[in-house]
Amino acid sequence: MVENRLIFAPYMNQYIQDIAICLQGIIEPESGSDIVKLKMIRDLKLENNQLHFKIFLPSAKYAHKDELYASIYSTISQKYPDLQIHAHFINQAPYADAPNTALPQISNFVAIASGKGGVGKSTISVSVAVALKNAGFKVGLMDADLYGPSIPTMLGIRDTKPKVIDQDGKHKIVPIDVEGISVISLGNIIETEQAVVLRGPRLAAIIKQFFYDTAWPALDYLIIDLPPGTGDVQLTLVQTIPLTGVIMVTTPQEVAYVDAVKAANMFEMEQIRVPVLGVIENMAWFSPDDQPEKKYYIFGEGAGQRLAEKTHSALLGQVPIRVGVRKSFDVGTGYNLDPSIDDVFKHIIEQLDQKVALRHLLFAPSQIVSAT
Repeated sequence: MVENRLIFAPYMNQYIQDIAICLQGIIEPESGSDIVKLKMIRDLKLENNQLHFKIFLPSAKYAHKDELYASIYSTISQKYPDLQIHAHFINQAPYADAPNTALPQISNFVAIASGKGGVGKSTISVSVAVALKNAGFKVGLMDADLYGPSIPTMLGIRDTKPKVIDQDGKHKIVPIDVEGISVISLGNIIETEQAVVLRGPRLAAIIKQFFYDTAWPALDYLIIDLPPGTGDVQLTLVQTIPLTGVIMVTTPQEVAYVDAVKAANMFEMEQIRVPVLGVIENMAWFSPDDQPEKKYYIFGEGAGQRLAEKTHSALLGQVPIRVGVRKSFDVGTGYNLDPSIDDVFKHIIEQLDQKVALRHLLFAPSQIVSAT
Protein backbone atom coordinates (compact mmCIF):
# COMPACT_ATOMS: atom_id res chain seq x y z
CA MET A 1 0.00 0.00 0.00
CA VAL A 2 1.27 3.46 -0.84
CA GLU A 3 1.63 5.75 2.14
CA ASN A 4 -0.89 8.57 2.32
CA ARG A 5 1.66 11.38 2.18
CA LEU A 6 3.10 13.58 -0.52
CA ILE A 7 5.36 11.59 -2.80
CA PHE A 8 6.73 13.50 -5.74
CA ALA A 9 8.95 11.00 -7.47
CA PRO A 10 9.48 11.78 -11.13
CA TYR A 11 12.55 9.57 -11.11
CA MET A 12 13.80 6.85 -8.81
CA ASN A 13 11.28 6.27 -5.99
CA GLN A 14 11.06 2.59 -4.98
CA TYR A 15 7.35 2.51 -5.77
CA ILE A 16 8.08 3.66 -9.30
CA GLN A 17 10.62 0.87 -9.65
CA ASP A 18 8.12 -1.70 -8.32
CA ILE A 19 5.40 -0.44 -10.67
CA ALA A 20 7.78 -0.64 -13.63
CA ILE A 21 8.60 -4.23 -12.75
CA CYS A 22 4.87 -5.02 -12.68
CA LEU A 23 4.34 -3.45 -16.08
CA GLN A 24 7.17 -5.48 -17.60
CA GLY A 25 4.74 -8.41 -17.51
CA ILE A 26 2.44 -6.73 -20.05
CA ILE A 27 3.20 -7.75 -23.63
CA GLU A 28 2.40 -5.52 -26.60
CA PRO A 29 0.44 -7.83 -28.99
CA GLU A 30 1.99 -6.79 -32.29
CA SER A 31 5.66 -6.89 -31.29
CA GLY A 32 5.64 -9.55 -28.60
CA SER A 33 7.84 -7.37 -26.36
CA ASP A 34 6.92 -5.91 -22.99
CA ILE A 35 5.64 -2.34 -22.94
CA VAL A 36 8.43 -1.05 -20.69
CA LYS A 37 11.18 -2.36 -22.93
CA LEU A 38 9.41 -0.76 -25.91
CA LYS A 39 9.37 2.54 -23.96
CA MET A 40 5.62 2.81 -24.39
CA ILE A 41 5.41 3.75 -20.69
CA ARG A 42 7.26 6.94 -19.79
CA ASP A 43 7.36 9.77 -17.28
CA LEU A 44 5.80 8.03 -14.27
CA LYS A 45 5.01 10.38 -11.39
CA LEU A 46 3.52 9.50 -8.02
CA GLU A 47 1.87 12.30 -6.07
CA ASN A 48 -0.05 11.33 -2.94
CA ASN A 49 -2.06 8.35 -4.20
CA GLN A 50 -2.23 9.65 -7.76
CA LEU A 51 -0.16 7.79 -10.33
CA HIS A 52 0.39 9.76 -13.54
CA PHE A 53 2.13 8.42 -16.63
CA LYS A 54 2.12 8.55 -20.42
CA ILE A 55 1.36 5.68 -22.80
CA PHE A 56 2.98 6.15 -26.18
CA LEU A 57 1.09 4.47 -29.04
CA PRO A 58 2.52 3.70 -32.49
CA SER A 59 -0.26 5.65 -34.22
CA ALA A 60 -3.70 7.17 -33.76
CA LYS A 61 -5.21 4.03 -35.35
CA TYR A 62 -3.47 1.61 -32.97
CA ALA A 63 -5.89 -1.32 -32.66
CA HIS A 64 -4.97 -2.50 -29.17
CA LYS A 65 -5.39 0.77 -27.25
CA ASP A 66 -8.33 -0.31 -25.08
CA GLU A 67 -6.91 -3.78 -24.50
CA LEU A 68 -3.56 -2.33 -23.49
CA TYR A 69 -5.07 0.17 -21.07
CA ALA A 70 -7.23 -2.54 -19.48
CA SER A 71 -4.14 -4.69 -18.89
CA ILE A 72 -2.19 -1.78 -17.41
CA TYR A 73 -5.08 -0.75 -15.15
CA SER A 74 -5.70 -4.31 -13.96
CA THR A 75 -2.00 -5.01 -13.29
CA ILE A 76 -1.45 -1.88 -11.22
CA SER A 77 -4.77 -2.04 -9.38
CA GLN A 78 -4.24 -5.61 -8.27
CA LYS A 79 -0.95 -4.80 -6.55
CA TYR A 80 -1.76 -1.22 -5.50
CA PRO A 81 -5.54 -1.04 -4.97
CA ASP A 82 -5.37 2.40 -3.34
CA LEU A 83 -3.73 4.07 -6.32
CA GLN A 84 -5.74 6.30 -8.61
CA ILE A 85 -4.43 5.86 -12.15
CA HIS A 86 -4.19 8.73 -14.62
CA ALA A 87 -2.87 7.68 -18.02
CA HIS A 88 -2.29 10.12 -20.87
CA PHE A 89 -2.18 8.60 -24.34
CA ILE A 90 0.29 9.96 -26.89
CA ASN A 91 -0.63 8.94 -30.44
CA GLN A 92 2.82 8.54 -31.89
CA ALA A 93 5.72 6.16 -31.66
CA PRO A 94 7.69 6.38 -28.41
CA TYR A 95 9.85 9.47 -28.61
CA ALA A 96 13.46 8.81 -29.38
CA ASP A 97 16.07 9.44 -26.75
CA ALA A 98 17.96 12.61 -27.50
CA PRO A 99 21.45 11.61 -28.62
CA ASN A 100 24.47 12.57 -26.55
CA THR A 101 26.22 14.50 -29.29
CA ALA A 102 28.69 16.24 -26.96
CA LEU A 103 30.59 13.11 -25.89
CA PRO A 104 28.89 10.18 -27.61
CA GLN A 105 31.56 7.71 -26.49
CA ILE A 106 30.43 8.12 -22.85
CA SER A 107 27.23 6.26 -21.98
CA ASN A 108 26.56 7.60 -18.48
CA PHE A 109 27.62 10.71 -16.57
CA VAL A 110 27.14 10.18 -12.82
CA ALA A 111 28.00 12.96 -10.39
CA ILE A 112 28.91 12.36 -6.74
CA ALA A 113 27.64 15.32 -4.70
CA SER A 114 27.26 16.51 -1.13
CA GLY A 115 25.96 19.52 0.71
CA LYS A 116 29.01 20.11 2.87
CA GLY A 117 32.67 19.24 2.83
CA GLY A 118 34.31 16.61 4.98
CA VAL A 119 31.81 13.82 4.33
CA GLY A 120 34.29 11.70 2.34
CA LYS A 121 32.80 12.40 -1.07
CA SER A 122 36.10 11.98 -2.95
CA THR A 123 36.73 8.67 -1.16
CA ILE A 124 33.28 7.52 -2.26
CA SER A 125 33.89 8.71 -5.84
CA VAL A 126 37.12 6.74 -6.12
CA SER A 127 35.58 3.65 -4.49
CA VAL A 128 32.53 3.70 -6.78
CA ALA A 129 34.80 4.04 -9.83
CA VAL A 130 37.03 1.18 -8.67
CA ALA A 131 34.05 -1.06 -7.88
CA LEU A 132 32.55 -0.39 -11.32
CA LYS A 133 35.89 -1.18 -12.97
CA ASN A 134 36.22 -4.40 -10.95
CA ALA A 135 32.72 -5.39 -12.14
CA GLY A 136 33.86 -5.13 -15.77
CA PHE A 137 32.65 -1.66 -16.72
CA LYS A 138 34.78 0.86 -18.63
CA VAL A 139 35.15 3.75 -16.20
CA GLY A 140 36.47 7.29 -16.11
CA LEU A 141 36.91 9.52 -13.07
CA MET A 142 36.81 13.31 -13.25
CA ASP A 143 37.99 15.34 -10.26
CA ALA A 144 35.76 18.42 -10.53
CA ASP A 145 36.59 19.60 -7.00
CA LEU A 146 38.94 22.24 -8.39
CA TYR A 147 39.74 24.04 -5.14
CA GLY A 148 40.67 20.82 -3.35
CA PRO A 149 41.65 18.15 -5.89
CA SER A 150 42.43 15.17 -3.65
CA ILE A 151 42.01 12.28 -6.07
CA PRO A 152 45.68 12.38 -7.26
CA THR A 153 46.76 11.76 -3.65
CA MET A 154 44.27 8.95 -3.19
CA LEU A 155 45.39 7.19 -6.36
CA GLY A 156 49.14 7.77 -5.95
CA ILE A 157 49.54 9.96 -9.05
CA ARG A 158 50.37 13.36 -7.52
CA ASP A 159 53.58 13.65 -9.54
CA THR A 160 52.11 12.37 -12.81
CA LYS A 161 51.34 14.87 -15.55
CA PRO A 162 48.82 14.05 -18.29
CA LYS A 163 50.04 13.90 -21.86
CA VAL A 164 48.74 16.21 -24.57
CA ILE A 165 48.11 14.89 -28.08
CA ASP A 166 46.94 16.33 -31.38
CA GLN A 167 43.53 14.94 -32.26
CA ASP A 168 41.86 16.16 -35.46
CA GLY A 169 43.91 19.34 -35.34
CA LYS A 170 43.07 20.10 -31.71
CA HIS A 171 45.20 19.68 -28.60
CA LYS A 172 43.62 17.14 -26.24
CA ILE A 173 44.56 16.10 -22.71
CA VAL A 174 44.99 12.35 -22.31
CA PRO A 175 43.49 11.05 -19.05
CA ILE A 176 45.92 9.27 -16.76
CA ASP A 177 45.35 5.53 -16.66
CA VAL A 178 45.19 4.20 -13.10
CA GLU A 179 44.68 0.45 -13.04
CA GLY A 180 42.28 0.69 -15.98
CA ILE A 181 40.45 3.85 -14.83
CA SER A 182 40.82 7.01 -16.94
CA VAL A 183 41.47 9.90 -14.52
CA ILE A 184 41.57 13.67 -15.03
CA SER A 185 42.26 16.16 -12.23
CA LEU A 186 43.50 19.71 -11.91
CA GLY A 187 45.79 18.33 -9.24
CA ASN A 188 47.82 16.66 -12.01
CA ILE A 189 48.11 19.88 -14.01
CA ILE A 190 49.14 22.43 -11.37
CA GLU A 191 52.02 22.05 -8.90
CA THR A 192 51.30 19.82 -5.92
CA GLU A 193 51.22 22.59 -3.30
CA GLN A 194 49.92 25.37 -5.54
CA ALA A 195 46.85 27.17 -4.25
CA VAL A 196 43.92 27.29 -6.64
CA VAL A 197 42.61 30.87 -6.82
CA LEU A 198 39.90 31.07 -9.48
CA ARG A 199 36.77 33.09 -10.07
CA GLY A 200 33.56 31.58 -11.44
CA PRO A 201 34.16 32.09 -15.18
CA ARG A 202 37.59 30.44 -15.01
CA LEU A 203 36.18 27.54 -12.99
CA ALA A 204 33.57 27.05 -15.69
CA ALA A 205 36.20 27.15 -18.43
CA ILE A 206 38.26 24.43 -16.75
CA ILE A 207 35.25 22.16 -16.29
CA LYS A 208 34.39 22.54 -19.98
CA GLN A 209 38.00 21.78 -20.90
CA PHE A 210 37.84 18.60 -18.84
CA PHE A 211 34.97 17.46 -21.04
CA TYR A 212 35.63 18.87 -24.50
CA ASP A 213 39.42 19.17 -24.54
CA THR A 214 40.11 15.73 -23.08
CA ALA A 215 40.58 12.60 -25.18
CA TRP A 216 38.11 10.44 -23.28
CA PRO A 217 37.98 6.82 -24.44
CA ALA A 218 34.73 4.86 -24.76
CA LEU A 219 33.26 4.64 -21.25
CA ASP A 220 30.25 3.00 -19.65
CA TYR A 221 30.47 5.43 -16.73
CA LEU A 222 32.19 8.73 -16.12
CA ILE A 223 32.13 9.37 -12.37
CA ILE A 224 32.36 13.09 -11.55
CA ASP A 225 33.58 14.10 -8.09
CA LEU A 226 31.94 17.46 -7.35
CA PRO A 227 32.90 20.07 -4.77
CA PRO A 228 30.39 20.44 -1.92
CA GLY A 229 27.41 22.76 -2.18
CA THR A 230 25.58 24.34 -5.10
CA GLY A 231 28.10 26.66 -6.75
CA ASP A 232 29.62 27.47 -10.12
CA VAL A 233 30.96 23.98 -10.80
CA GLN A 234 27.58 22.31 -10.31
CA LEU A 235 25.84 24.86 -12.50
CA THR A 236 28.48 24.57 -15.22
CA LEU A 237 28.16 20.79 -15.15
CA VAL A 238 24.43 20.76 -15.92
CA GLN A 239 25.01 23.40 -18.62
CA THR A 240 27.72 21.32 -20.30
CA ILE A 241 26.62 17.67 -20.41
CA PRO A 242 23.39 15.64 -20.20
CA LEU A 243 23.95 14.39 -16.66
CA THR A 244 22.51 10.90 -16.19
CA GLY A 245 22.02 11.32 -12.46
CA VAL A 246 23.58 12.16 -9.14
CA ILE A 247 24.52 10.20 -6.03
CA MET A 248 24.22 12.17 -2.79
CA VAL A 249 26.77 11.52 -0.03
CA THR A 250 26.09 12.29 3.61
CA THR A 251 27.32 11.24 7.02
CA PRO A 252 24.82 10.38 9.77
CA GLN A 253 25.21 13.87 11.27
CA GLU A 254 22.30 16.30 11.18
CA VAL A 255 24.49 19.11 9.80
CA ALA A 256 25.52 16.91 6.86
CA TYR A 257 21.91 15.84 6.23
CA VAL A 258 20.52 19.39 6.24
CA ASP A 259 23.09 20.61 3.72
CA ALA A 260 22.69 17.49 1.56
CA VAL A 261 18.95 18.17 1.24
CA LYS A 262 19.73 21.63 -0.13
CA ALA A 263 22.23 20.24 -2.63
CA ALA A 264 19.77 17.56 -3.78
CA ASN A 265 17.05 20.17 -4.20
CA MET A 266 19.24 22.02 -6.68
CA PHE A 267 19.42 19.00 -8.99
CA GLU A 268 15.65 18.45 -8.74
CA MET A 269 14.76 22.05 -9.62
CA GLU A 270 12.30 22.33 -12.51
CA GLN A 271 14.93 24.03 -14.70
CA ILE A 272 17.49 21.28 -14.08
CA ARG A 273 15.62 18.00 -13.42
CA VAL A 274 18.55 15.66 -12.88
CA PRO A 275 17.48 12.54 -10.96
CA VAL A 276 18.96 11.59 -7.62
CA LEU A 277 19.85 7.96 -8.28
CA GLY A 278 20.49 7.19 -4.65
CA VAL A 279 22.22 8.04 -1.38
CA ILE A 280 25.42 6.72 0.19
CA GLU A 281 25.85 7.19 3.92
CA ASN A 282 29.56 7.46 4.64
CA MET A 283 31.17 7.07 8.09
CA ALA A 284 28.02 5.22 9.13
CA TRP A 285 29.80 3.63 12.09
CA PHE A 286 33.27 2.77 13.33
CA SER A 287 34.45 -0.84 13.50
CA PRO A 288 37.88 -1.57 15.06
CA ASP A 289 40.12 -3.83 12.99
CA ASP A 290 40.51 -6.24 15.89
CA GLN A 291 36.76 -6.33 16.58
CA PRO A 292 35.10 -5.86 13.17
CA GLU A 293 31.75 -7.13 14.45
CA LYS A 294 31.42 -4.13 16.78
CA LYS A 295 29.76 -0.94 15.60
CA TYR A 296 30.25 2.44 17.25
CA TYR A 297 27.86 5.07 15.88
CA ILE A 298 30.17 8.02 16.39
CA PHE A 299 28.19 10.46 14.24
CA GLY A 300 24.70 9.21 15.05
CA GLU A 301 22.34 7.16 12.92
CA GLY A 302 19.70 7.42 10.25
CA ALA A 303 20.59 10.43 8.10
CA GLY A 304 21.28 8.33 5.01
CA GLN A 305 17.86 6.69 5.08
CA ARG A 306 16.18 10.02 5.81
CA LEU A 307 17.95 11.63 2.86
CA ALA A 308 16.90 8.75 0.60
CA GLU A 309 13.29 9.24 1.68
CA LYS A 310 13.54 13.01 1.31
CA THR A 311 14.87 12.69 -2.24
CA HIS A 312 12.52 9.77 -3.03
CA SER A 313 15.43 7.63 -4.08
CA ALA A 314 17.18 4.72 -2.37
CA LEU A 315 19.88 4.19 0.23
CA LEU A 316 22.50 2.52 -1.95
CA GLY A 317 24.72 1.62 0.97
CA GLN A 318 26.29 2.50 4.32
CA VAL A 319 30.07 2.71 4.42
CA PRO A 320 31.78 2.23 7.80
CA ILE A 321 34.91 3.94 9.10
CA ARG A 322 37.79 1.49 8.82
CA VAL A 323 41.43 2.21 9.58
CA GLY A 324 42.64 0.21 6.60
CA VAL A 325 40.57 2.31 4.22
CA ARG A 326 42.00 5.54 5.59
CA LYS A 327 45.55 4.21 5.27
CA SER A 328 45.14 3.06 1.67
CA PHE A 329 43.87 6.45 0.53
CA ASP A 330 46.59 8.29 2.44
CA VAL A 331 49.37 6.28 0.82
CA GLY A 332 47.85 6.42 -2.68
CA THR A 333 46.53 2.90 -3.11
CA GLY A 334 42.82 3.77 -3.23
CA TYR A 335 42.58 1.78 -6.48
CA ASN A 336 42.63 -1.36 -4.31
CA LEU A 337 39.37 -1.57 -2.38
CA ASP A 338 39.98 -2.61 1.21
CA PRO A 339 38.50 -6.09 1.82
CA SER A 340 36.46 -4.67 4.69
CA ILE A 341 34.38 -2.52 2.29
CA ASP A 342 34.65 -4.51 -0.93
CA ASP A 343 31.24 -6.18 -0.49
CA VAL A 344 29.67 -2.84 0.46
CA PHE A 345 30.69 -1.26 -2.83
CA LYS A 346 29.80 -4.35 -4.86
CA HIS A 347 26.27 -3.93 -3.53
CA ILE A 348 26.33 -0.18 -4.18
CA ILE A 349 27.33 -0.44 -7.83
CA GLU A 350 24.89 -3.29 -8.49
CA GLN A 351 22.09 -1.04 -7.28
CA LEU A 352 23.52 1.94 -9.15
CA ASP A 353 23.57 0.07 -12.45
CA GLN A 354 19.98 -1.07 -11.90
CA LYS A 355 18.87 2.50 -11.14
CA VAL A 356 20.60 3.83 -14.25
CA ALA A 357 19.00 1.15 -16.43
CA LEU A 358 15.57 1.96 -14.98
CA ARG A 359 16.17 5.67 -15.45
CA HIS A 360 16.91 5.15 -19.15
CA LEU A 361 13.83 2.95 -19.58
CA LEU A 362 11.29 5.26 -18.01
CA PHE A 363 12.49 8.80 -18.60
CA ALA A 364 13.86 10.94 -21.36
CA PRO A 365 17.54 11.89 -21.10
CA SER A 366 18.42 14.95 -19.02
CA GLN A 367 18.67 18.03 -21.14
CA ILE A 368 21.66 20.35 -21.03
CA VAL A 369 20.47 23.38 -19.09
CA SER A 370 20.43 26.64 -21.05
CA ALA A 371 22.57 29.38 -19.55
CA THR A 372 20.46 32.34 -18.39
